Amino acid sequence: MGIIKTRAGHVADDLRKRILGGEFKGGAQLRQDALAQDYGVSRIPVREALLALEAEGLVQFHPHRGAFITELSSATIRELFELRVLLEGKALAQSIPRLSAAHLEQASQLLREYDAALDAGRQVDGWSEFNAAFHTALYQAAEMPETLALISHLNTKCDRYVRMQLLYSQEIKKAEREHQQLLELARAGHSEQACQLLEQHIREACESILAVFERSLLQGAQA
Repeated sequence: MGIIKTRAGHVADDLRKRILGGEFKGGAQLRQDALAQDYGVSRIPVREALLALEAEGLVQFHPHRGAFITELSSATIRELFELRVLLEGKALAQSIPRLSAAHLEQASQLLREYDAALDAGRQVDGWSEFNAAFHTALYQAAEMPETLALISHLNTKCDRYVRMQLLYSQEIKKAEREHQQLLELARAGHSEQACQLLEQHIREACESILAVFERSLLQGAQA
């Protein structure tokens, strides 16, 4: 059983990267036999991996048809980001008065590490990990584990669209500047201004993603 779990974890990790990297389009079917052959494993760890990705919102199972990449609509993307505004704003507002020097240094260190990654030319690679870790560093003092778990789930569902946005709109530098501003407001204890900036940050990212997403749909229809 332990070997199956290890193989399932490997398959899930690699499939997640391929989905988030845009290799599979929304609505594409994931055939278990083909994946098992691709990864050199039986169908059991493949199914376990797909079930794990279903729990993350990246895969959907349809009765008698199999597993498919989750396909989001513009309305769903907007809904996901509205939920982010509500949950992340609440977490940040509760966290800022409780942030310690260690929390702030952790967030600052993450920004320095991401600066170094940008300077090395890794524009999109690792963005999601740094972004999630930075926001978590600012929210963790709120001591709201269930809320943070929901935020993490929402970010996973949005991740491939954020990557697509960053790749095609070249807005990484803008997001980086806003992260720095958010850190400074949090450091100064300016909770209201920080929450306003966070809301703007999330809503503008949503609008940019929707523009890219709808353009890709239009191009697909014209192809």
